[in-house]
Amino acid sequence: MKLIDLTQTLKPSMPVYPGTEPPIFVKSNTIDDDGFAEKKITMYSHTGTHVDSPAHMLKEKSTLDQLDIDTYRGNAFVINVSHLEGKTIEQSFIAQFEDEIKKAEFVLFYTGWDERWGSPGYFEDFPVLTVEAAKYLCSLNLKGLGFDCISVDEVGDTKMKNHKMIFSYNMIIIENLCHLRSLVGSFIQFSCFPLKIENADGSPVRAVGMIV
Repeated sequence: MKLIDLTQTLKPSMPVYPGTEPPIFVKSNTIDDDGFAEKKITMYSHTGTHVDSPAHMLKEKSTLDQLDIDTYRGNAFVINVSHLEGKTIEQSFIAQFEDEIKKAEFVLFYTGWDERWGSPGYFEDFPVLTVEAAKYLCSLNLKGLGFDCISVDEVGDTKMKNHKMIFSYNMIIIENLCHLRSLVGSFIQFSCFPLKIENADGSPVRAVGMIV
């Protein structure tokens, strides 16, 4: 058994979605002054490697705390889309993996964008699903979809069609994953447990892949 950490580190200088603020870490207590160390952390609920709840964009859908705990773990298949020409992931490309996807509960997409983490290029030109591809994946009885980039829609897209399509099936989305490269074409045991926040639209997670 081997565990692979698929999570970006939370820190003040980390990338965040354009228009939001980076996390703030304040040393509220120190060992020298108080005998113990404690930090006050202020951040958005979609900071770093995080999970989106269906209620992130659809009012009538579930928040993270309303979903069963089993939603956040399961068999995952990793697909390489880093070599695709253009910026879209077509249904015809994904369909060639249908037999594998039907054995999985999650599909994770390796775009290669985690290698741009910390650079301006991280927010630009990453491949995104077509709406048809998103709908096709939603029809395959999955728990969720994961990506090693900032969003399942283009940055600045106000319609968020892919998000809303996926959420309409009460599925979760995991964004800002990393270290998927070595897992391409493999099945792994995947987990992405969120903090147990009341009415959570999203939460940072510690995403982990387990190779059995």
